[in-house]
Amino acid sequence: MYRTHTCGELRLEHTGQEVTLSGWVQTNRDLGAMAFIDLRDRYGITQLVFSAETDNELYQQARKLGREFVISVSGPVRERSSKNANRPTGDIEVEVRSLQVLNPSKIPPFTIEDETDGGDDIRMKYRYLDLRRSPVQRNIIFRSNLALETRKYLAGEGFVEVETPFLIKSTPEGARDFVVPSRMNPGQFYALPQSPQTFKQILMVAGFDRYFQIVKCFRDEDLRADRQPEFTQIDCEMSFVTREDILNTFEGLTKYLFKATLGIDLPDFPRMSYDEALRRFGSDKPDLRFGMEFCELNELARGKNFPVFDSAELVVGICAEGQANYTRKQLDDLTDWIKRPQIGAKGLVYVRYNEDGTLKSSVDKFFSEEDLKAWAEKMNAKPGDLILVMAGEEEKTRKQLGQLRLEMGQRMGLMKPMDFKPHWVLDFPCSNGTKTHSAFSPCTTPLPPPRKTISRA
Repeated sequence: MYRTHTCGELRLEHTGQEVTLSGWVQTNRDLGAMAFIDLRDRYGITQLVFSAETDNELYQQARKLGREFVISVSGPVRERSSKNANRPTGDIEVEVRSLQVLNPSKIPPFTIEDETDGGDDIRMKYRYLDLRRSPVQRNIIFRSNLALETRKYLAGEGFVEVETPFLIKSTPEGARDFVVPSRMNPGQFYALPQSPQTFKQILMVAGFDRYFQIVKCFRDEDLRADRQPEFTQIDCEMSFVTREDILNTFEGLTKYLFKATLGIDLPDFPRMSYDEALRRFGSDKPDLRFGMEFCELNELARGKNFPVFDSAELVVGICAEGQANYTRKQLDDLTDWIKRPQIGAKGLVYVRYNEDGTLKSSVDKFFSEEDLKAWAEKMNAKPGDLILVMAGEEEKTRKQLGQLRLEMGQRMGLMKPMDFKPHWVLDFPCSNGTKTHSAFSPCTTPLPPPRKTISRA
């Protein structure tokens, strides 16, 4: 028997029991006449004690154990004299009576710790070592639990899980296919699915009115922050439903998953239209964890002989609360940030609303203090705030200001990691310019010419 308990299981109630543990050596502290080893598995860490007075031969063996050695030990559980309140097993330790080295280890190229000294490149090269770290293991376990809870919820809602083929015919979707050459049919290729779209529609026609699958998808396209060539999605299809049925089903799924996996109760999701999202936040997926909504200044900013504003289709700004102390260097850095090719803005106008009530702007030459106060009043700014304004073509300027808003939210620490504000954005435009008002108003685009591929169902 390699273990009777895991390394995260033992507590004070196990005191006096003879146990066997197996795992990896996390640390080895030799204090002279005594050695303390932290033994780790995916469940936790338990401290082991070796005493030269009790068994000198065993103590000498323990001194030779390096990081990541795989060992199995046996001995009684005892209460620690110096407890570790930061560890679930911190009240106990195991007094080792027998030791078996299951596998020695070379010195690892980086520390197997929560905060490791390994960079991305070296951790990816030794991915099997990186996977031993607790944060990475927690993420994988969380993903597993999320998949299990997803299946549980959708099955309870009458969905049937169907595994669809990976080797398929090329489909007319938004990205390029990955192709796989056929050995049996030289010169012909399978395509890897960008999504199971074709197959789930076949399932609807066949009478499976509720289908789901946690499925791999493949798209031969450039990397993005939220997309990679191979990714996994929760894929669903429903028949005989309205838009409300769809929204309620998947709002329910989201609430259930947050409660089951994170213990968080989400409120009902607010809704906004696509046009409203762009008007207020410059994005079709706005971050609602903070405000900083857009305020249009066309009427107040034009007609003051400032060519940039006078010729612009839109003059619009945001108010960063409490940021009037931004230095000129910080504002220049912010201006350089929005001028990057990824954003492509031509410039940025700022107005500091100082604590004493005065206003200082980068366009003081064209706008009086009364003009700037009118801006501040319309934007509900108060002393201590910083106003940031952009101008140009409406669609492009809203998008650019939306990116600036997110950057300011990041710099101001407004994006709290465990703060969640999910919402629905509705009525997205189709590629033909119409709006999708319901689940039964799909976008329609011409199909590309067929490719020479093999279809397999």
